[in-house]
Amino acid sequence: MGVSDFWSFQHFHFQQALIHNKNATVAFILPQSGTSHQRLWLLSGTGEGPFLATSLLGKGWHLRVSVVSEAAARVYPSHPCLEIKIGALGAGEKLKAAISSWPCRWVIDATHPFARQIHRELDQACSDLQQPLLRYWRPELAPGKAKLLPNLAALANENLEGKVLFLALGARELSKALLHSRASDHCMRLLPSPEALKTALTLGLSAEKIACLRPHQSKWAVEAALCRQWGCDVVLTRQSGGNNEAHWHELCEALNLQLLLLSRPPGAGFNIKELMTQISQPRNCQELCKNE
Repeated sequence: MGVSDFWSFQHFHFQQALIHNKNATVAFILPQSGTSHQRLWLLSGTGEGPFLATSLLGKGWHLRVSVVSEAAARVYPSHPCLEIKIGALGAGEKLKAAISSWPCRWVIDATHPFARQIHRELDQACSDLQQPLLRYWRPELAPGKAKLLPNLAALANENLEGKVLFLALGARELSKALLHSRASDHCMRLLPSPEALKTALTLGLSAEKIACLRPHQSKWAVEAALCRQWGCDVVLTRQSGGNNEAHWHELCEALNLQLLLLSRPPGAGFNIKELMTQISQPRNCQELCKNE
């Protein structure tokens, strides 16, 4: 079946969107423009985003990628069919206007597992617009020797007196972590942004105990050196899955540090293999249409 034959199905008037939620009903709506079936809009960071972008471009899609910063944009490949949109898309009506301005076959939510507000906003906007949405969900890693904390308030129950706690949570979580921590001293790794550094300094943290750097996908010698230099005993980070969490497991095992993981919010979605299969098999959509 050729592409033009398949997309002749757009003359049917389906009124439901395919929103990937494993508890949701699966239905289908076709794009409303002649070119939108060739386009995908990927919202992601620097974890799986570049890999997904390269794979989707290799399949012949025209791809738009939304990232939060210029630094994040630089890790994506250069390609004539790739455009990068930098900055927040907003929420509510602003988000719906942004999505409506660039009709596409799928919006793909591959944002961080802890990006709860973004997940909710995308679900609502795409549902209102009947825009097909797919979600990538990182598989959870085995906790191993790490201890899972249900929330940051549970940090108050940890016996951290006399210990140095390394915080690798992100600037938004710092105030809550410091409020509940009983550690004798704190140090942290933050993304290299003026806002994150300002937040840390405002909370009274010593500049000598703050490292502003972007984690490398494979080389974590800097984090290991910081833990040694600061005499860290415990690391607190998020149960985010992927390379970032995996590196903390390895580093804490190597340095004999305790690892505390903030439990990820509940969620569901495709893994990478399932996501790529869903996107690369348009005939499944034809079968759904016939069953309507």
